[in-house]
Amino acid sequence: MLRRVRCTGARARDAAGQRRERPLTVHHLNQLLLVCSLVLLVAVAAVRISSRSGLPSLLVYLGIGIAMGQDGVGDIHFDNAELTQVIGYAALVVILAEGGLGTKWKEIKPALPAASTLALAGVAVSVGVTATAAHYMVGLEWRQALIIGAVVSSTDAAAVFSVLRKVPLPARVTGMLEAESGFNDAPVVILVISFSTAGPFDHWYVLLGEIALELAIGAAIGIAVGWLGSWGLRHVALPASGLYPIAVMAIAVTSYAAGAMAHGSGFLAVYLASMVLGNAKLPHWPATRGFADGLGWIAQIGMFVLLGLLVTPHELGDDIWPALIIGLVLTMVARPLSIVLCLTPFRVPWQEQTLMSWAGLRGAVPIILATIPMVQGVDASRRIFNIVFVLVVVYTLVQGPTLPWLARKLRLGGDPEAASDLGIESAPLERLRGHLLSVEIPEGSKMHGVEVNELRLPAGAAVTLVVRDAKSFVPLPTTVLRHGDELLVVATNPVRDAAERRLRAVGHGGKLAGWLGTGGTGTSR
Repeated sequence: MLRRVRCTGARARDAAGQRRERPLTVHHLNQLLLVCSLVLLVAVAAVRISSRSGLPSLLVYLGIGIAMGQDGVGDIHFDNAELTQVIGYAALVVILAEGGLGTKWKEIKPALPAASTLALAGVAVSVGVTATAAHYMVGLEWRQALIIGAVVSSTDAAAVFSVLRKVPLPARVTGMLEAESGFNDAPVVILVISFSTAGPFDHWYVLLGEIALELAIGAAIGIAVGWLGSWGLRHVALPASGLYPIAVMAIAVTSYAAGAMAHGSGFLAVYLASMVLGNAKLPHWPATRGFADGLGWIAQIGMFVLLGLLVTPHELGDDIWPALIIGLVLTMVARPLSIVLCLTPFRVPWQEQTLMSWAGLRGAVPIILATIPMVQGVDASRRIFNIVFVLVVVYTLVQGPTLPWLARKLRLGGDPEAASDLGIESAPLERLRGHLLSVEIPEGSKMHGVEVNELRLPAGAAVTLVVRDAKSFVPLPTTVLRHGDELLVVATNPVRDAAERRLRAVGHGGKLAGWLGTGGTGTSR
């Protein structure tokens, strides 16, 4: 029988009732490292199960936390909502940074107006409809109803794309989903904090002004920090490639902290700063993406396991029906209504509106935000947390596995014949005033069958080495490139960007890229 462990965040008390610190010994550290490493290994193995079943991995991680909790085999009693909120905020910063680094500007740029409208006006519609249902259909007080309405109005990019990774969608749909999930966290956080701490809601226009100001400050700081950081990394050669991923994540976290301390939206700041960094063509980019992706997984695992520990399953019984009712209104009324009102003016087809309505998965953010009223001491805050927890779990189980099916039924799958993008890694050669580009030719790339001289690289750039079937050789101008080849291209500083644009253009359009309207440049540019 495992010994019951109680973790409430309070320090131990001595015989006189005074709080005293419990020293962390090496023995305790060993136990902590063992438990954390085993949890990580189980979580990593569980991703395989979730990917095959189509369920978002968040449910698996929540299940691990519940199994470790007081109603599970671990018998760990954890009820520190404040610690959960702090760790959750830190995890969200990392998750938003990872999401921003992977967001392609060319995909979200056309969808930016629609996604911004949905992230602002859509949230307002969703909060109003959901809060009204929670008040009149479930019987919650208006403050509690508004908190729940705000909490569940934020979508989760990780949950959406974990079930859509095998379904290629049109660029506009992908862009709207990514931008909405990145932008709507900021206004929702502001609303939840305001509803949890403010007095009577008479001056709603003051709240709107505060939201607008915080978003503006966060956006300005995020773009500024991202631009300055990308400029610095492109002009300062670091002595080791492993320092670039660390620097990128440090810049992203700096944007969050600066935005929050300036009374702006730190979440919007970190997302925009990361997006600027992710589209800046930084050195050693594949290594940076891999590092950020790993940190994102660790953040998700730790956050959801902790949330699973915080919930008490035997207390959820009375909140199941309220959660189902609120979730039904949110899924079938509030979300579709916000989609129709916000996207119809942009002439988004009904098929895309239908998928966007069903793709509003709730994940990490709502459960984390549900801890805010608990920390602030709002009446019935524990019930709010339980309702949100049940709602997220149940409707993720319903919506997650059906999203790929719905995308196929609506004929929104992308073109399977579309050319794959090249994987290009750039390493600066500071003393030689140049760059070494490592280019991988994936399956589906139209660079297959192209001769080296047909690449038409700008003067100052040349293919110096080809690696094929684990063997390397110096190519001739007539060497034909193949799928799976890795090219080493040396380019001087002035033509580095033009060389990469040309390589990507050939990868998408073949050797006639530029003449056939597929972009890219040859030696004339």
